[in-house]
Amino acid sequence: MQTSRSVARDFFGAAHIMKIYGHIKSGNCYKVYLTAELLGLRYDWITLDNSKGETHTAEFLAINPNGKVPAMVLPDGRRLAESNAIIAFLADGSHLIPQDRFEYAQMLQWMFFEQYSHEPYIAVARFIQFYQNMPAERQAEYDTCQIKGNATLRLMDHHLSTRPYFVGTSMSLADIALFAYTHVADQGGFDLSQFPHIQDWIKRIQATPKFAPMLFDD
Repeated sequence: MQTSRSVARDFFGAAHIMKIYGHIKSGNCYKVYLTAELLGLRYDWITLDNSKGETHTAEFLAINPNGKVPAMVLPDGRRLAESNAIIAFLADGSHLIPQDRFEYAQMLQWMFFEQYSHEPYIAVARFIQFYQNMPAERQAEYDTCQIKGNATLRLMDHHLSTRPYFVGTSMSLADIALFAYTHVADQGGFDLSQFPHIQDWIKRIQATPKFAPMLFDD
């Protein structure tokens, strides 16, 4: 389903609109949606449901041969996939990317952490519990996700105990990348009440001007 979202600032000019393919209930797709909304970009959102095979049509595979969302098509036809790459492109030159060179590297550090030490446990546990309704054959994998996911959340909570955001004193792409699946971690069986600093951080993100929640009528 395609939804045109006209907002304050047109990224490519009034006559051109980029297209974003995704499913808003996916944390990786939500990163892109939230970044675009926070920046006031103009775009068309095209909803695709992987569970229905919609990301494996010939049309979509021509956009992303990996058959996954999110993916983006620019007005000039160039295509980009992978959530963190897309949000880095969208936010280039904005307040969501630190100007300080070291803080920029720290932002990347947390974005890599999200993909390798966070998403494989927090997101996978959510998928097993929330979408698959805990199939018996995935119980052992789910249990491992709980152990490793809680270790990740403890590390994040400790980091946030002395600072408002993951890098510097304002929100960056590191926060967006980590927020996407963390704020719905309870859907994967994680008890966020054990992590007060994460809870405070979630509230700060949600109070940000132009914040958009994960679920919307698409």
